[in-house]
Amino acid sequence: MTAVALAPRFFVAVAAILLFCRLVSWAVSRVGQPPVVGEMIAGVLLGPSLLGIVSPRLEAELFPPALKPVLYVAGQIGLVAFMFQAGHEFKAHLPRGVARIAAPVSAAGIAGPLVLGVGLAYAAKGRVHIFVSGVSLGVTAAFVGVALAITAFPMLARIITERGLSGTRYGSLALASGALDDVVAWCLLAGVLSAASGHAKPILVAVGGAVLFGLIVWFAVRRVLAATMSRPSLTEESRLLIVAVVLFAAAWFTDEIGLYAVFGAFCVGMVMPAGPAAERTVTTMSVNTRIIFLPMFFTYSGLNTRFSLLSDPALLVFSLAAIAAAVVGKFGCCYIAARLSGEPQETAVRLGTLMNARGLMQLIALNVGLAAGIVNGALFTALVLVAIITTLMTAPVLSWIDRRAPAPEPVPVAVATVG
Repeated sequence: MTAVALAPRFFVAVAAILLFCRLVSWAVSRVGQPPVVGEMIAGVLLGPSLLGIVSPRLEAELFPPALKPVLYVAGQIGLVAFMFQAGHEFKAHLPRGVARIAAPVSAAGIAGPLVLGVGLAYAAKGRVHIFVSGVSLGVTAAFVGVALAITAFPMLARIITERGLSGTRYGSLALASGALDDVVAWCLLAGVLSAASGHAKPILVAVGGAVLFGLIVWFAVRRVLAATMSRPSLTEESRLLIVAVVLFAAAWFTDEIGLYAVFGAFCVGMVMPAGPAAERTVTTMSVNTRIIFLPMFFTYSGLNTRFSLLSDPALLVFSLAAIAAAVVGKFGCCYIAARLSGEPQETAVRLGTLMNARGLMQLIALNVGLAAGIVNGALFTALVLVAIITTLMTAPVLSWIDRRAPAPEPVPVAVATVG
């Protein structure tokens, strides 16, 4: 299909995606779910799991194979904008004095599901068709463990903000623990990709590149952004242009080193200065871009998800076991770590509930694994189900906990400023 023929297909597909995602987001908001959850569900429903069953011809017309790479690239723009905003929001609520608790909670929240995921994959060998020919059992097992260990930090930040939890002790702890969790998990993913390739270069490039990137962001990017926001001679458009260039350059660099575009965007958001000019720029850059482009990422993921595969009893059992391992490993271990660190029951149980959400970040990891050839359709579908279920659980479980035991009063937390 030529570019000229693909363009009208793209426009009509985007129109359908945006309208359907907004409809599903509105529907799930009626039961207390954040809009991003609706977009994640809508993306799956637009794929072969529903539209492909109800009207295969319509799905083929809307999403021809040639359109998938275009949706992927457009979706990356939405992801970068989403993570840029998440980084800026996290900086605004970056708590001091919680590292003593956040570090062990994050470590437990990684180790628990990682071990359970690896064990589950080994138990599935020879019983479930989740293995790719030519990929070692150890690589597949490690990937499953890492996928279950990921926390959906951007979605976590959104849930905390929308529910007014930013000023609470457990909200601040969840933000700090979630950020640490995902950084470590993505480094582990780089290690899995290194093992899959049979070379140490990917993990060395990821670690070395991350150190270099951190230095550049702190000593150069932070100052450039501060000067851009404080210079009165610059117009709003000029500020937006400079931020966009810096943002996409950071996304390119972290993508190249194997930590992926989302973390470059998150770091740029972290070092954005405070103030009215910066707030206007972040809002203009992230909100509109996220609304238009992020649903395309969910649709791209949905096109690779086939829930009809769950008709295989073995895969269905594996999926349910993966959900159980994810919940026990993340919620259970984070709860225990918080209690052992001296946090009260009310804080620990809410912290475990927030950390259990995976959503967007797990979908990103699954797409990385699919592109690397270490994930097949069956494993992709099973882990998408884990992402959806654990994310859907968060809001209703928090509401249920609040009805049984009133949430602790917000505790003033010192806020660190960057720059």
